Amino acid sequence: MTVSGDQKAKAKTEQAKGKMKEIAGRAVGNERLTAEGRTEQVKGDARKAKEKLKDTFKH
Repeated sequence: MTVSGDQKAKAKTEQAKGKMKEIAGRAVGNERLTAEGRTEQVKGDARKAKEKLKDTFKH
């Protein structure tokens, strides 16, 4: 897998982990866990956007 591929996979993982944390936090009423989940999702979204931008300039 390329470096770009690794970063894309990492972005998807961060997004998925974040979503799971957010759902779990909401289910048990834990605001901190919910916030951590949202933060991870945003980090994953940012990483994904960065990789898309890099791909755009490669072609």
